[in-house]
Amino acid sequence: MNRQPAVAGSFYPANPQQLQHILAQYLHDAETNAQAPKAIIAPHAGYIYSGPIAASAYARLKNAHATIKRVVLIGPSHHVAFKGLAVSQADNFITPLGSIPVDVFAVESIVHLPFVYTIEQAHSHEHSLEVQLPFLQAMLDDFSIIPIVTGDASSEQVSQVLELLWGGSETLIVISSDLSHYHDYATAQQLDKATSKAIEHLQYERLNFESACGRIPVSGLLRLAKNKALTVKNIDLRNSGDTAGDKHRVVGYGAYIIE
Repeated sequence: MNRQPAVAGSFYPANPQQLQHILAQYLHDAETNAQAPKAIIAPHAGYIYSGPIAASAYARLKNAHATIKRVVLIGPSHHVAFKGLAVSQADNFITPLGSIPVDVFAVESIVHLPFVYTIEQAHSHEHSLEVQLPFLQAMLDDFSIIPIVTGDASSEQVSQVLELLWGGSETLIVISSDLSHYHDYATAQQLDKATSKAIEHLQYERLNFESACGRIPVSGLLRLAKNKALTVKNIDLRNSGDTAGDKHRVVGYGAYIIE
């Protein structure tokens, strides 16, 4: 079973050549020789709004393009309400750039947990995971994904799943989240700076739904990062008023690396 793209043509170009061009442009502008992080937090809006911010995190994968073979991808549900975490029975996730295999053995290794369910509807129209996939295809060689959508779950539950799937240098963790939503520009800047400070200080208990739509997966990662004595660094903090939108009603975007 293949999971077909749901937001190609709206959140990002459906034409492969156009998609490759826009990705190349964003990644070129964000180019760096920094070492690859263990995990990243990247936004998931339409590319014209959040693409440059996401690219600042993905550009850091350049030197690990052949090393990273598996990506654990976790984002929030925007369309379906459910408890726990949702995986898919799909064998592949499709984008205009091609097919990405799902690590079905890794998925099977977490479905025994009492809060992990197979919920196809949670994946079929969800953009929080899908918009990350072309960036991964642009930066990595051969890799598989473990796609997980969070519903009403706890940071402990996300942290437990991440611990099971953590792996070594072959495994990258990607958490998908935007920051504040629909405030004026100045208010959004103030809120997002406070959220960013909490994220960098691993203060996941301070995050709420005003802070980030992906509060649950972000909190799970921060909880585990704290236990593992890892550091979190913000590398880009902007909003849609800085990229392609007006400044009256903006959405905040942050890119973070965890090492």
